[in-house]
Amino acid sequence: MKKLDTQSPDFKAELKALLAFETAQNPEIDRIVADICADVQKRGDAALIEYTNRFDGTSAQTIDDLILTQDDLQSAFERLPENIQTALKTAARRVESYHKHQKMESWTYEDEDGTLLGQQITPLDRVGIYVPGGKAAYPSSVIMNAMPAHVAGVKEIIMVVPTPKGERNDIVLAAAFVAGVTKVFTVGGAQAVAALAYGTESVPQVDKITGPGNAFVAAAKRRVFGVVGIDMVAGPSEILVIADGTTPADWVAMDLFSQAEHDEIAQAILIGTSPAYLDEVQTAMNRLIETMPRRAIIEASLGNRGAMILAKDLDEACEIANYISPEHLELSVENPQEWAKKIRHAGAIFMGRYTSESLGDYCAGPNHVLPTSRTARFSSPLGTYDFQKRSSLIQVSEQGAQKLGKTASVLAHGESLTAHARAAEFRLKG
Repeated sequence: MKKLDTQSPDFKAELKALLAFETAQNPEIDRIVADICADVQKRGDAALIEYTNRFDGTSAQTIDDLILTQDDLQSAFERLPENIQTALKTAARRVESYHKHQKMESWTYEDEDGTLLGQQITPLDRVGIYVPGGKAAYPSSVIMNAMPAHVAGVKEIIMVVPTPKGERNDIVLAAAFVAGVTKVFTVGGAQAVAALAYGTESVPQVDKITGPGNAFVAAAKRRVFGVVGIDMVAGPSEILVIADGTTPADWVAMDLFSQAEHDEIAQAILIGTSPAYLDEVQTAMNRLIETMPRRAIIEASLGNRGAMILAKDLDEACEIANYISPEHLELSVENPQEWAKKIRHAGAIFMGRYTSESLGDYCAGPNHVLPTSRTARFSSPLGTYDFQKRSSLIQVSEQGAQKLGKTASVLAHGESLTAHARAAEFRLKG
């Protein structure tokens, strides 16, 4: 891992270079995705079947071969060992409980002239969730995307998941059952995103698409945004650990590994205030890496984008964290709640030495769909509020129309919008 020191005159430039990540769209991927989306929009199910067979190595003859029902999901759940069933239900229950606290409610008030103003909250009608398939299974993604939609009151939750070579993962399908998914289509890639966005003869058009995917999925989500809503276009996974030296070095080392093992472009950064402690963590990493099944990925990630930063104190460490605006921030320090008050930008803040980031990935309760690539400066975790809409409520009283009408008339004439002004004036007395 790279070693940085805040006292170095080149520190700011080195940190900026460390965080730099090429987010520009790949023109070739965009071209392929544009063609796929246009074809699915034009040919519907036929195109969806064709692309699924081509890219996933399946042999579907009709769309029915790519549809799973509630009975299929329940059967997958029942095939699992009891300990996995329990873990899925526990995670879903905790995620549901947390997201109930996020649910927005409608409200109104009346001003002095009897005019009623307010906000009406309604859920989206139908959403689509994309769940990656292939190299790994992600039941946690199912729960984190479906559960807040369920809490928000969304009536239909349509899930798409690729099944390379037709292999269906029971734990992913069981998670869909536990999380209340309505229907599953075993399709993936840009074609799945297009089907959700535009609708086909069999795939219903949704109002919003959430969930992670590869570069083709990300490009497709960018393309269909505006036709439907999307959650975000996520970058590589990130973790930043601020440690004061009181947490066992092995724990911190493994926390850094936990994000580095996602892929070669994931980012793991440790900020400490003691050179000796940073050395201790490095020693632990050198020893523990021998036990990691995904060692090659971890080493590539840490070598490409990982770093240890020596800060003069925890105040400076927090300011660096605010600049980095990480997806995951661990405050592995004494009195973490006090230090958390200094953090302005982070997707999720994990407080205290016992709070490993991995608990948040699976079962703590808050959502693990988080802003990446410094977007935590202006965006938030996926939540119940992402599946709700706000409509303004305005009911002007007769008395209120006299006052507001005059104000609106003046402003409308100022904009040369006569009909706007007249509409207000017609309601004036005398």
